[in-house]
Amino acid sequence: MDYAAARQALLSKPEAIEDFPFGPEVAVFKIRGKMFATLGMEDGEGRMNLKCDPVEALALRDIFPSVTPGYHMNKKHWNTLALDGGVPLGEIGRMIDNSYALVVKGLTKAERQALELRYGRETLFPA
Repeated sequence: MDYAAARQALLSKPEAIEDFPFGPEVAVFKIRGKMFATLGMEDGEGRMNLKCDPVEALALRDIFPSVTPGYHMNKKHWNTLALDGGVPLGEIGRMIDNSYALVVKGLTKAERQALELRYGRETLFPA
């Protein structure tokens, strides 16, 4: 997955918005004002930060050399993914889905229920 495909995948999530609070070099993707991903370029290669369950974050770092502790993020809850072809596309999609779902689960009950009514649980929390 390259930068453009990653950006499209992130923006395809319900109500996802792209923002640039840290400057034009790093895109921040949010749902209801809460960040679920960042996307930038480093040395011509895309890099994406994604929220992750702490136990799974460690496992992904062990499995894929392209996954490292979250750059400029809480390293317990965030991973950085180098978009260098080292992680299969399906796994990247799953990681994006999980990051988005973790953030949605952390929204207020009213916000979460409104999203569930509008888009359905299966869309927000893919299995």
